[in-house]
Amino acid sequence: MHHFASRSYEWIVEGDIKACFDEISHSALMDRVRERVGDKRVLDLVKAFLKAGILDEDGSLVDTNAGTPQGSILSPLLSNVALSVLDEHIAQGPGGPGASPYGRAKRRRQGLPNYRLVRYADDWCLLISGTEAHAESLREEIAGVLSEMGLRLSPEKTLITHIDEGLVFLGWCIQRHRKRGTGKRYVYVYPAKKALAAVMAKVKTICRRSMNLSLEDLLRQLNRMLRGWTAYFKYGCSNATFSYLRAYLWKEIIRWQERKHKRVPWKVLRRRYGIWPAEGGMELFDPARVSAKRYYYRGTRIPTPWPSTA
Repeated sequence: MHHFASRSYEWIVEGDIKACFDEISHSALMDRVRERVGDKRVLDLVKAFLKAGILDEDGSLVDTNAGTPQGSILSPLLSNVALSVLDEHIAQGPGGPGASPYGRAKRRRQGLPNYRLVRYADDWCLLISGTEAHAESLREEIAGVLSEMGLRLSPEKTLITHIDEGLVFLGWCIQRHRKRGTGKRYVYVYPAKKALAAVMAKVKTICRRSMNLSLEDLLRQLNRMLRGWTAYFKYGCSNATFSYLRAYLWKEIIRWQERKHKRVPWKVLRRRYGIWPAEGGMELFDPARVSAKRYYYRGTRIPTPWPSTA
């Protein structure tokens, strides 16, 4: 997304599908599965899975005439199969990724939009090189494509945003603004405030619920979670966020020590655990030591794992 937003794709349709897992049409979904799967036994199993029903709150079995049961290992796969109609529609569109550079330049001269789709499961954004009117038109077009699978866009959450206003996608805030000390404007990608607040809340919860643990066990829980969080968010402008999280972590651990050892002076705790908390060879993970990297667009150089059906 950063790559295209930096190259004239300034308008974004922030897509939100209303009750995606609950409203997928079974017949339309099975038609798409049959395009790839020819074994009738497998098709019967998939159909039986869709029609298995769900248990209501009172324990009664409710028939499922639409949607895929959430929580199963098959639902994410089937939802992706259903949403591939959106991928195919954009890929085959005249202004989509299949257009040649000459074709895209010609459309720009004619005042027509070019567009790219970024999708992860049911979270997606459509980036448009054109005008706000083009974005509104493409939003209605996509609504028609999704209706073939029994899906609807949420009118309240499907927004049209300019890259200068910024948007949040998969925990990342993506926005174009002026580079400090210069007059040039660039697209920046950094962890969203909501993502930072979520990890801080997890740290606080773990510390509050772990008063009966040793510091070593507490650090083991925190480190496992923090390594995963920073590994995800290191591909962006995350250094300032990591430094802020480091300071918050230190304060929370100090508060934990003071609550656990109420009658022990701070100087004694510092000698026991160190300035940067550690015990039994286990040291608190330092997010500020994680070096952030910029994501480089690889585009079509990423090989597709799917065999051709041609």
